[in-house]
Amino acid sequence: MSSSQRINLRTPEVMLEVQAKVEEHYQSSLVEKIKKAEGVFSCGKTTFHLAKQFGFCYGVERAIDLAYAARKVFPEARLFLMGEIIHNPEVNAHMAGLGIKNILDAEDPFPIEELQPEDVVILPAFGAEVATMEKIKAQGCLIVDTTCGDVMSVWKRVKQNAAEEITSIIHGKASHEETKATASRALAKGKGHYLIVLNLEETDRVCRYVKEGGNKKEFLDYFKNAISDGFDPDLHLKSLGVANQTTMLRAETEEVQRRLQQAMEERDGNSENFRFFDTICGATQERQEALVALIKRPLDLLLVVGGYNSSNTIHLAEIGEKKLPTYFIRNHQCLESVTRIRHFDLQAHQEIVSEKTWMGRSLQEPLLVGITAGASCPNNLIEEVMMRILALRRRVDEVEVEIFHS
Repeated sequence: MSSSQRINLRTPEVMLEVQAKVEEHYQSSLVEKIKKAEGVFSCGKTTFHLAKQFGFCYGVERAIDLAYAARKVFPEARLFLMGEIIHNPEVNAHMAGLGIKNILDAEDPFPIEELQPEDVVILPAFGAEVATMEKIKAQGCLIVDTTCGDVMSVWKRVKQNAAEEITSIIHGKASHEETKATASRALAKGKGHYLIVLNLEETDRVCRYVKEGGNKKEFLDYFKNAISDGFDPDLHLKSLGVANQTTMLRAETEEVQRRLQQAMEERDGNSENFRFFDTICGATQERQEALVALIKRPLDLLLVVGGYNSSNTIHLAEIGEKKLPTYFIRNHQCLESVTRIRHFDLQAHQEIVSEKTWMGRSLQEPLLVGITAGASCPNNLIEEVMMRILALRRRVDEVEVEIFHS
C-alpha cells in the first residue's frame, strides 16, 4: 500500500455487511417507531416527547461506516484513528473494540513517526491539521478520510481568505479538533492569519480594537492561544472574513458577524473589507431548531443525551437551560435513582450529582419528559434512557412496549 493508492471502501458488498453491524450497535426500532408517531410515546403516567431532529447526522454515519469498512477491507492491518472519530464515548469504545487504535489517546498515545506504510490511518469527522496530515503522508500510510463535507466547506472559505490576505475570524473553541484543523487552513501559502473568538465578549474585544486600536501587548496576551504566529492586530484586522466551527450556535455566530461588520463599517465607512459566509452545519441547525420547537410544549424536564465534549450537544443543553430544568447526560447509567442523577454542569464544566428533585414529580403524578441528542449520539442510547426512566417510575407497561418493539 502507499499514500497514493486509491481504495474504494464503499462497495455494495462491503457496505451491506458494514451497515448491518452499525445498525446492530447503534439503532433502535423503538425510537424509529416513536419518530413515526410524531415523536410522542406514553407509557403509564410517563410521556416522552422526542425532538423532531436529533442523533446521528449524515456526516457522523458516514464516518462510522468508513471506520467499520476499513476494518472489513483490511482485517489484518494495523488501524489507527487520529483522535476520536466523533465525540461520543460509546462509539469510540466500539472503535477500540474493532482494534482501531487512537493515536492521540491521552493514556497511551502512538507516535506518528512509528507508523508503517502498511498501516491504515482513519481521519475523524472533524478533520485534521495540515501539519498532522503531512506527517502521516510522509509515513506512506493509507489514509481513510472521514472528514465531514460541511467542515471542508469552511476550509474552502478560510483558504480563500488567506489567498487574498484576509484574516479569518473563526467563531469556535480554540482547543477543539475541528477549529484547529480549520485554523491551519487559514494559513494557506503563508499569506493568511486567523483569530479565534469563543463568544460575544471576545468578539466585542476585537471590535473595540478594530474601531479604536489599543494596547497591542494586552490584546496579544489575551488571545495568545487563539491567534496565528506573527499576528499583529494593527496589520491583520484591516480586512476580515468570519468563519466558524460548524457546531456553534447559529444565532451567536450571526451576532459575531453582525458586530464585526458594524465595527468595520464604523471604522471604514463601509463594509468592503468584511466578508461573511454561512458555514453552520445544516444538521446542527436542524437539531437546534427542533429543540426550540420541542421546548414550546408543556414539559416537566428536558434530557440532552450525548458526549460531554460534544460541542453541538453542549449548545443543545444551553438552549434547554434557558427554558426549563435541563439535564445533560451521557447515557442511562447517569439516571441512578428517582432522586439522584449525574449530569454535566455547563458552568462548572464537570459532571455533578443532583438529588431529590430532578424528576420534579412523585411516582403517582404524570411526568412529561423532553428528549434530544446531539449529532454524535446513537439512537440506542435514547431508548436505554427512556427504558430506565420507565423502570425507575415503576410504570413499565410491558404490553405497550412490546407493541412498539414488534
